[in-house]
Amino acid sequence: MTNPFAPPIDLSHLPNYRQADARPRRAVFLGRVSTKDRQLPASSIPRQVVLASERLDLGEEFIAHFWDVESGMLPAHLRGLGPQEMYDGLGVPTPRDGGLQDLVDRAEQMGITHVLAERSDRVARAMLTSLTVEHELERLGAEVIYANEPTGGTESGRLRTRRYGQAEAEIYRATMIEMSMGGQFQHAIGGWNHGYPPYPYVAVVDEDAPVRGQGRFGEMRPKKKLVSHPDERRFDAARELCRLRREEHLRAAGIITILESEPDRYPIEGRWTHTRVEGLIANPKLSGYQVYNRKSSRTGRAGFSRRNPISQWVWSPNVVHKPVISLEEWMQAQEVTAGLRAGVEDGPLLRIRTAASRLGLTVTAVSSNATHTLYRIGNRQIALPTPVPDTLVQQVIEDMGSAA
Repeated sequence: MTNPFAPPIDLSHLPNYRQADARPRRAVFLGRVSTKDRQLPASSIPRQVVLASERLDLGEEFIAHFWDVESGMLPAHLRGLGPQEMYDGLGVPTPRDGGLQDLVDRAEQMGITHVLAERSDRVARAMLTSLTVEHELERLGAEVIYANEPTGGTESGRLRTRRYGQAEAEIYRATMIEMSMGGQFQHAIGGWNHGYPPYPYVAVVDEDAPVRGQGRFGEMRPKKKLVSHPDERRFDAARELCRLRREEHLRAAGIITILESEPDRYPIEGRWTHTRVEGLIANPKLSGYQVYNRKSSRTGRAGFSRRNPISQWVWSPNVVHKPVISLEEWMQAQEVTAGLRAGVEDGPLLRIRTAASRLGLTVTAVSSNATHTLYRIGNRQIALPTPVPDTLVQQVIEDMGSAA
């Protein structure tokens, strides 16, 4: 910014006229493309480099290039984890010295003074992530500059422009997700399948579905519906599997034993497993309805999904494919499953709660991970395995009694 209150005569020849920067200017490029399939990194990244280069000084060049092919909603520590072979196969002419997290990790070591990007959403679409990255780089002595921001003016004006751009990027992302999810909901309501067809179905192209024209990246995927597998024994196997849970209250191990005892009657690729059995029993598509949004993949952890509550599932209004069981039978199976799990997981804990109640204490779960849960019992805290083994129950009860 030019000082509007300059001295009345030219003093620029004096040694302390300008603040001396002991570090030489070292600028790097930062870029991002969301996907390699729906976008063209080979053209997008070089275009971003050209635009960011406009903020270089005369004769200056980038000392390194950091770019990712990742969603802009991923936090910095999950960016750039793709294998180098994937990046090599993209055919991007721009060299790659790492991704966003690599830049943050190496900024101080490399003596980076400026990070140049096309615009803020190339850092991240999530405003918190882009702000965090900016502040961390500034702490390390690197200024973040976006090519689409005006030069000159006041600092407050520059900051206002930047924050508006960051907010707009996150709002745009939310809007696109809403539109995308709305389309997926209508897809399920129309009776079309998402994902791999569950046993005992196969997915076939619906010839009566609306024909979509060719998109930017070639022909759109056809809509598919579920139909029965040609081997009718599979339908009988799925029906028997659900009956064993619903009527005989068998756990997965018992069901697997019965199914594997007659392989010709209950065919399966590979072997019946605990995950497959429990997954089929829990799958509402076996009731003939199309169901979507049972899981959420946007958990902030790459490769991890979480189950959504049934209240958030999207159901087709009518039966759209041949049902294995009725919806009422599916519901009964879920009730039995819940009871079986309560018997395994909550039986020992129920004894601890009962003993604590007799002592006037309450048992509250504080936090948990995949293997243990931290409980508060009165004014004490204790970590117990999940589920609680019977061998520990009496010890916990005795400890409560002695403490009281």
